[in-house]
Amino acid sequence: QVQLVESGGGLVQAGDSLRLSCAISGRTTDTPVLGWFRQAPGKEREFVAAIRTSSVSRVYADSVKGRFTISRDNAKNTVYLQMNSLKSEDTAVYYCAVKIGGGVTTNRYEYDSWGQGTQVTVSS
Repeated sequence: QVQLVESGGGLVQAGDSLRLSCAISGRTTDTPVLGWFRQAPGKEREFVAAIRTSSVSRVYADSVKGRFTISRDNAKNTVYLQMNSLKSEDTAVYYCAVKIGGGVTTNRYEYDSWGQGTQVTVSS
């Protein structure tokens, strides 16, 4: 069992930066793939970024490529999402998730455990 707790959300202006953190506890050895997703009001949860344990393989949604960076600190059991040049359309609840088996995927249904989410609001 893996537990995930997100933090770092808040209210910012367009163009600002935020760094989200996701603390991982429990069976942390079962976290080969960690991902960030987001869900805006009235929309489905969508993929943002994902990273493997080795940090070699990273995948980004086209909408955030070049602005967001996912990273992980295995010693601290934490995954981060650095968000730069934020836009109003980035407003959403951001969730981290773990995928125990297989490789990196953008499919949310393949992730096994989820955090409770952290709200990011970008004012224009």
